[in-house]
Amino acid sequence: MNARVFRDAYGVPHLHAGDPLALAYLQGVDAARDRAWQLELQRRRFLGTCAEFVGPEEAPWDVFARQSRLADTAQRCFESLDDDTREWIEAYVAGVNHAMPAGAARAPEFGQTGLTTQEWEPWAPLGVWLSIHILFAGFPTKLWRSHVARHLGDEAIDLFSSEGPHTAGSNGWLIPGSHTVSGQAIIAGDPHRYIESPGIYQQIRLTCPEFDVLGLAVPGVPGIAHFGHTGTVAWAITNAMSDYQDLYAEQLRRTGSTVEALGPDGWKPASVHTEVVAVAGADPIEVEVIETERGPVIIDTAEQTVSLRYPPRVTGRLGFEAMPKLLRATTVAGLDAALEAWVEPVNVVLAADTSGGLLHRIAGLVPARDHANRLRVVPAWAPEHQWQGWHESMPRAAVDGPAVMANARELAAPLGVEFAAPHRSGRIRALLTARSAWSVDEMPSIHTDTYLGSAGSVLDLLGGLVELSPEALSLRTELLAWDRHMDAASTTASAFAAVRKALVTRLADHFGVLEGAAGCPELFLPWIDILTQTSYALENLLGTDLLPEIDVSWLAREALEEVAARKPRPPWGETHQLAPLHELRFPVFAPGEEPMDLGLSGDHHCVLSTSSLPGLTDVCVRASAARYAFDLADRSASGWVVPLGASGVPGDPHHHDQLPLWLRGRLAPVQGELTRVQTSFEQVVDGLGAVRIVEADPDRDLDLIHSWLSAERAQFWGMGHLSRDGIAEIYRFLDSVPTHHVYLVHLDDVPMALLQTYDPQADPVGAAYDVVAGDLGLHFLIAPGAPRPNFTGNLLAVVGRFVFVHLGHPRVVVDPDVRNDRAIDRFHRQGFTPGPEVKITLPDGTVKDAQLAFLTRERYLSASP
Repeated sequence: MNARVFRDAYGVPHLHAGDPLALAYLQGVDAARDRAWQLELQRRRFLGTCAEFVGPEEAPWDVFARQSRLADTAQRCFESLDDDTREWIEAYVAGVNHAMPAGAARAPEFGQTGLTTQEWEPWAPLGVWLSIHILFAGFPTKLWRSHVARHLGDEAIDLFSSEGPHTAGSNGWLIPGSHTVSGQAIIAGDPHRYIESPGIYQQIRLTCPEFDVLGLAVPGVPGIAHFGHTGTVAWAITNAMSDYQDLYAEQLRRTGSTVEALGPDGWKPASVHTEVVAVAGADPIEVEVIETERGPVIIDTAEQTVSLRYPPRVTGRLGFEAMPKLLRATTVAGLDAALEAWVEPVNVVLAADTSGGLLHRIAGLVPARDHANRLRVVPAWAPEHQWQGWHESMPRAAVDGPAVMANARELAAPLGVEFAAPHRSGRIRALLTARSAWSVDEMPSIHTDTYLGSAGSVLDLLGGLVELSPEALSLRTELLAWDRHMDAASTTASAFAAVRKALVTRLADHFGVLEGAAGCPELFLPWIDILTQTSYALENLLGTDLLPEIDVSWLAREALEEVAARKPRPPWGETHQLAPLHELRFPVFAPGEEPMDLGLSGDHHCVLSTSSLPGLTDVCVRASAARYAFDLADRSASGWVVPLGASGVPGDPHHHDQLPLWLRGRLAPVQGELTRVQTSFEQVVDGLGAVRIVEADPDRDLDLIHSWLSAERAQFWGMGHLSRDGIAEIYRFLDSVPTHHVYLVHLDDVPMALLQTYDPQADPVGAAYDVVAGDLGLHFLIAPGAPRPNFTGNLLAVVGRFVFVHLGHPRVVVDPDVRNDRAIDRFHRQGFTPGPEVKITLPDGTVKDAQLAFLTRERYLSASP
């Protein structure tokens, strides 16, 4: 199979390669070209080096990344992988490294910050995955619960139970064939995350002889982990809301440069070293990195010292062994077996195959320990709080009708403490069971349902109020008659949200004792914020009998009167606007571009979950990071959409071309009309003509290539002895790998030269020198009978613009035979810097004595007119 990149009308990449390793490389190349800024930022996050180019606002995260040892954990997990999985990840990283400099040249963020790309470590994808998910299970909630218990007593530890995810959630549903028009299953849903620019999920299709999978990939990580369709089996996940990270109160003592920590067996040595976090525009921060037998210390202040224990750090496993197996799965049974290796994060999985197989299970690694560990910070020295192995068998359920997963307490109940309120899961289930013949085209009607199941707790309270002003009576009558749909055009929906916010603000004022959290690092303050916690826990707080001193009815009356006095009331979508997050606050719309109305329907507890910062603003920062509907009857009938677009480059045509679909709740086809991405370049040279560089076709152009390579001037290419069939075999191979490319250089539509480029990481040349990320190797052959003086120099100047400006590579390496004086002299005159003479072992076993030479983009551009 030839290595090919196709894109559909929305720029979604469809990648084809000859084997899984070549495909992983190609996926890395594609991610780096489209998402260079996102990839560089993700790598810097797990290394804890964001503040050095973003500034002080990133310093709290960088300190945490260093203290929690994300990079070291990623490396440990990489080293524990089996050889095949490591090789697969290394192939992806090789692709990233080759394309990152070119991708960075397209991304304006690099120019704004002055940031330059760095070579990725082989374990970088594991670090990316770990940094994305380290807060996924919400361990900072234990800091809040401990804070509440400390000030209000242990009986109040569950007072602020919100039954709602503070970080991320998702909807997902499986409709078996017995309930579909086609007789085959449908899997659909939408992951809820902060809406970032670029987005966390990338639509992609990966094809090689061993598999053909489409789904949602995470840029920076090979394969398709969470949402995929192989043609015969499809799967999707939601956050199980499982509790698998613990916080331990530590006692430390110091003797000189050593640190000891008190554990169940007395004082034991802790590892300790110092790191420095660089901060743009501020002084560097010295970070003491301490690790006890429980885990890394993430808080060490005068008020408290707390360590974090999390499964990847303990086991040296992240579960990446499962990822290539998921791509190869053809049945539910195969998928189920692959998931046995899954570790982080802990997910609920729904899957179906074309043979009628169905799956509903939890996948991940959860420690067995005392129940108190799930609630709060526990003493490190108490034996009862130590981990006692793992939950050996993850819960699973039979599927005998539509199955739903929406972060609620259900299948995952034995593994967690706090789950999403049942409003979303209950609503989806009610919609699905209301009829028995669904089609994949009807899935958006569920994705976009705006019924607010949690509205009743506030509306019931308003119904009992007395002594209201005429304006408040009128508003209450309107609210009680409301259909409870949070539609963007509804002024009643906005009035409800305003009353709710005013009530939350007044209720939060009664918890002044919880104001401030001594010894809590800045990174965790959002989890210790009273207004946020009150907003999430509103239903529980309105129904509890633990607050007899608070007259909730009086607070509700004040809130209703306040909102009733406001005139006029805007529709919900006017204030409930999408605000995608970008590290440098780049706008979604380019200068001069007509902005779209980003008003949204939905709310936190709607199926169309569009969440704002609770109690603070209506602006939406968390929503569906993607929507999908996978059809097992006909994969090509499936659909998907992301909030912005396939490209992460501001100003690119595909940066936000899916936004109109996403706003309207529609899906794009997963297999629309495809266009092959073919690299070509044209430049008109004064006194020479139009020079055009186009990809060669090993079959169409074989006679031409064979005649050139057989000519006397090509003697140093060492291929003159090969037959036409032998040349065909070589060039078909080059056409099949993503690391090598063959071009014909035309002058006024007449082929005049052969240009071959290659990634030195994947070529024998790479073993002869220290390859720098982004290096591009060149072989260049002028056709017999060059027409005029300085012809070769002019063509090489165009080739330079092609590789340095069009492709964006920072450096070129050439390796002419040491006997090829003409070529060596030509490269010297073109500005190449001579390198060492090296011996290169070619694939056929022969050894070539080569003179390496290098040309950088800067040198080329400085010498170009």
